[in-house]
Amino acid sequence: MSPLTIAIVLDHASVTGGQAMVAFDSARGLKAAGHRPIVFAAAGPVDPALAASGVEVVCLGQDDILADPSRLRAATRGLWNRPAARALAGFLEGLPRGRALVHVHGWAKALSPAIAGPIARSGLPAVATLHEYFLFCPNGGFFDYPANRQCPLEPMSLSCVTRNCDSRSYAQKLWRCARHAAMRDIANLPAAFADYILISKFQRAIVAARLPPAARLHQVSNPVDVADPGAKREPASGDFLFVGRIAREKGPLLFAEAARRAGIAPVFVGDGPIAGELSAAYPEARILGWKPKAEVLAAMRAARALVFPSLWYEGQPLTVMEAKAMGTPVVVSDGCAGREAIEDGVAGFWFANGDADSLAAALTRLKDDALAAELSNGAYRSFWSNPPTLRRHVEAVLGVYDCALAHAAAPAGVA
Repeated sequence: MSPLTIAIVLDHASVTGGQAMVAFDSARGLKAAGHRPIVFAAAGPVDPALAASGVEVVCLGQDDILADPSRLRAATRGLWNRPAARALAGFLEGLPRGRALVHVHGWAKALSPAIAGPIARSGLPAVATLHEYFLFCPNGGFFDYPANRQCPLEPMSLSCVTRNCDSRSYAQKLWRCARHAAMRDIANLPAAFADYILISKFQRAIVAARLPPAARLHQVSNPVDVADPGAKREPASGDFLFVGRIAREKGPLLFAEAARRAGIAPVFVGDGPIAGELSAAYPEARILGWKPKAEVLAAMRAARALVFPSLWYEGQPLTVMEAKAMGTPVVVSDGCAGREAIEDGVAGFWFANGDADSLAAALTRLKDDALAAELSNGAYRSFWSNPPTLRRHVEAVLGVYDCALAHAAAPAGVA
């Protein structure tokens, strides 16, 4: 079988979060498997690891919405990025037919809904991985930021549009609603994809009914590209650790409050918009800032437990699986997909979403050395008995591509 050419489309050409990390890991895995992935991104800089692994990159060198010094241009391009759409159209036109396809990982931070037209007109099979929820919800998370809770409102209903759920302002919410309307009613972006990759059963339950009826749904785990470190020698030592963006929806304040009630000092690897607020309200917290991946994994390995207190509908948090791989138990909110990776009482504990007392109770239980050791061993065995490796991820993604290509080649009216 001849190699595939895959246009991997997303907002950034550098790692800005889990979305880009998964896209780039996938690209490197596809390249190693003998295929030709090409990353197409609006915003730079370009991750040097892509070139080092031989992955081609087309980067437009634009600013993303938040970084653009011209707020007018940011608002306009965020609604409809015409330069990016023209560039994408030309790029896709140059790809070979028959063994090429498009795989979109993200569009809401720079590319905009304008990518729908070029993808549809290209005639290439198109796949989308749902890392977040911008196809369904104006703010991308089914989350009410001022209320600090998951949002029960129907997206784009009158009650939704009139509710200020945005993390910044109501004016920003109205802009997001305008973009959502452009995405849904003008671009019809969901219809540009015949195949969707969902990353957890939890996510599937949230979005399956909101996708086009004819869409083919596939569940593919994110890859976790780590080496087996062996079981921990001192599993009951170390800190209670948070890893990630220090943002309200991630639950860092909840963790800090629960840690105070449990009589422990929380440790944070990461940074974000409420880091100052966290430090002021909880001076006992240690905030270490962002670290290179190797140092993050070392911190996870050294930790007594990873705490994942996220308040919103996380699709499949990588840090939960990475901590398990390091032999570190995880205390995870039952309101996100992270719970799928943690068998309660075996590899860690679930706690009630948003409940500081429930989280504090779980942290208190993990102060027991024998229990911490038992859960550490459980986490290690659970992960390495069936690890979601990059190789297995690539095999699953190639299966999705084969399905998309087969349906694209079928005569009209043949399923």
